[in-house]
Amino acid sequence: MRSVDPLLEPFSLKHLTLRNRVVSTSHEPAYAEDGLPKERYRLYHLEKALGGVGLTMIGGSAVVARDSPPSFGNLLLYKDEIVPWLRRLTDDVHEAGAAVMCQVTHLGRRTSNYSGDWLPLVYASPLREPAHRSFPKIAEPWDLDRIVADYVSAAQRCVAAGLDGIELESYGHLLDGFLSPATNQRDDHLGGDLEARMVFPRRVVRAVRAAVGPDFVVGIRMSMDEDSSDGLGRDEALEALARYVDDGIDFLSVIKGTIESDATLARVIPSMGTPSAPFLDFTGEIKRSVGIPVMHASRISDVATARHAVRDGLLDLVGMTRPQMADPHLVSKVAAGEEDRIRPCVGANYCLDAIYQSGDAKCIHNAATGRERTLSHVVAAAPVRRKAVVVGAGPAGLEAARVLGERGHQVVVLEAADVPGGQVRLAAAAVRRRDLMGIVDWRVSEAKHFGVEFHYGAFGDEQTVLAEEPDVVVVATGGLPNTSFLREGAHLVSDTWDVLSGDVHPQGRVLVYDDNGAEPALDAAEMLASRAAAVELVTPERMLAPDVGSMNSPAYLRAFEEHDVTVTLARRLTEVHRGDGGGLVALLRSDYTDLEVERHVDHVVVEHGTLPNDELYLDLMSHSTNGGAVDHAALLAVRPQSISTNPDGGFALYRIGDAVTSRNIHAAVYDALRLCSAI
Repeated sequence: MRSVDPLLEPFSLKHLTLRNRVVSTSHEPAYAEDGLPKERYRLYHLEKALGGVGLTMIGGSAVVARDSPPSFGNLLLYKDEIVPWLRRLTDDVHEAGAAVMCQVTHLGRRTSNYSGDWLPLVYASPLREPAHRSFPKIAEPWDLDRIVADYVSAAQRCVAAGLDGIELESYGHLLDGFLSPATNQRDDHLGGDLEARMVFPRRVVRAVRAAVGPDFVVGIRMSMDEDSSDGLGRDEALEALARYVDDGIDFLSVIKGTIESDATLARVIPSMGTPSAPFLDFTGEIKRSVGIPVMHASRISDVATARHAVRDGLLDLVGMTRPQMADPHLVSKVAAGEEDRIRPCVGANYCLDAIYQSGDAKCIHNAATGRERTLSHVVAAAPVRRKAVVVGAGPAGLEAARVLGERGHQVVVLEAADVPGGQVRLAAAAVRRRDLMGIVDWRVSEAKHFGVEFHYGAFGDEQTVLAEEPDVVVVATGGLPNTSFLREGAHLVSDTWDVLSGDVHPQGRVLVYDDNGAEPALDAAEMLASRAAAVELVTPERMLAPDVGSMNSPAYLRAFEEHDVTVTLARRLTEVHRGDGGGLVALLRSDYTDLEVERHVDHVVVEHGTLPNDELYLDLMSHSTNGGAVDHAALLAVRPQSISTNPDGGFALYRIGDAVTSRNIHAAVYDALRLCSAI
């Protein structure tokens, strides 16, 4: 009987022995500087190596040529100066016990004509990609000649840097653009039947293999079924892969589907509210059909599922990429028998959406990921133990309590509600987003592990806090829905909290007004529409919910289509009043004209963020040593706060999260982590 955890068993990939079966598969967090994997990029991958991963794969879509310009912070493998940076990263990861490989690609049409050097994009056929919206030219023979040479040069740079291997990308990029019948519409010798469509990708594989020699590991990440009527099917994909193996491919990373649109990408990289590991059985079928090692990553979010995948032979190497963004020490916790302490990946896909929203990847509830230069994933003990009172048990307050507890402080949490969670609990009321409760549950568990004392149903007023005789007070009281933007009729409307909490159940004609642009209004609209309300979602923006990215918007758009939700753009709600015949009249104005229109509805639900619930903070200011002031330089450097303007004060006072201003979960967690890590 097997005594070793299947996940922890070593695995041999050609000459390379991996210390376990867990991989962080190729992805691009957009941490590069000047297209190079400098300190931030290196430390991000080093943390996973220190956390026990067997193989970390860098350069999700590292590009080989100038006419493949970065679309999301890609590494530039066509630069000679990348080699020493890759070498330093490789040496550090090796010293920590892990292997490291790089994905290598030409993006083809999956980028922008209007970035980099503004060179025309090339592709098998002149077909626009919906996601990146650029029109490519048909690749000419001289284009293909130089691109093959670019692949060779890029691969040689990876060898020179000491990497353990590379992975060619063949889904959504140039290679599969030629292989797939959906995207290869050529009438020359490179188009037509499978044999012709394989010519160019096989040429690349053979050239790369010849350039790197027989011992260097070369894999391919490939769609083994594009899951579309006119796309690459499983049988053709298997036949093409067999040829690639003959040409020198050593391992396969299995993909099912395509990524040319938001809708298809969201199926390949599923978010919360979707089944766990949806392509695992498919991967097992592919593995039984091929003779090379197989890896796969797609919503394998928990250790039990990953262990099953390895134990039952569905794959050889299991990709847990997003889970290790949530907890880069996942593997070491498994090895230590502390699976219950792994910070869970909740599947929010904020990691991917944040790249396009704010320029780089961020885990929704691990603010240290990507910030390893200043923030540690393991909180250090404080030199002096202090008494800390945290008021509020939403994400900001729970993170503050966890960090302060891990620092070794005596921590008391006062929460007015009977349960923790704050606005996260509201967001998780939407069935598809219930996994968000992992953000709350993990923090409560960790805080209790470090001895934090929770008091629920405890209203944290001035006297209650002072009676605790604290050294530090962290106010994390959140905010309350903001309806003050209405010129008239604020008393007539409901807010998204009312809907998501179940306090109100609007029926009939419902106007949902969103002047926030994030998930709450979409959640409320979906919930109401699913209960048979006739919903119109109105926003003053030129697009629907600009803060909801391409990984999460498809699920809402699908639900709105299914329930016939009407979406109205560029209309601003200014006032609401009662109608003469009952119901409500909502006045909508345009920012672009003098046009005003009325909507006669039964209910109006508004989402305009929150206003800080700051009464306690203001009451405590005069009792504090710092009047609530924060030294921003110290905060950003994660140094202790030292402002002291009131010698009669008894404690340092801080506020975080929505108690400061209306923001998101990541901001609340980040506020707490960088402040409390230095207290």
